[in-house]
Amino acid sequence: MGERRKGREFALQILYAYDSSKLELNEVLKSFWITNTEFSEDIKTFTEEIVRGTCSRIEEIDSIIGTHSTNWKVSRMGIVDRNILRFAVYELLWRPDIPVRVTLNEAIEVAKQYGTEDSGSFINGVLDKVAKTVNKE
Repeated sequence: MGERRKGREFALQILYAYDSSKLELNEVLKSFWITNTEFSEDIKTFTEEIVRGTCSRIEEIDSIIGTHSTNWKVSRMGIVDRNILRFAVYELLWRPDIPVRVTLNEAIEVAKQYGTEDSGSFINGVLDKVAKTVNKE
């Protein structure tokens, strides 16, 4: 597994904790890094860039997800799916250094590992619609 995949898995775990708790983001990050010590500085940097970027634009990201997820309110989505979509939309729109295909593939793989049986196809469907609105080439 690549370092960035590990970073995305960490991002999901941090966003999940942030989404399900009433804690400030810095508290969630501090707690996460204390209990997870097997990582390189590159993984930590990438993870924090994704998490902080996602959280700084969360309302806009949720609006984009809501627009592209037919018949699904973001608040009604499973917490794992919702947070994978959040960091993937952040990557699609605000990380031009990451190719669209990489973001889509990585989000789907993380969804298959951490989500439900249907998470991969659900995430693929929503992100595919978002990706069509993005011109990063």
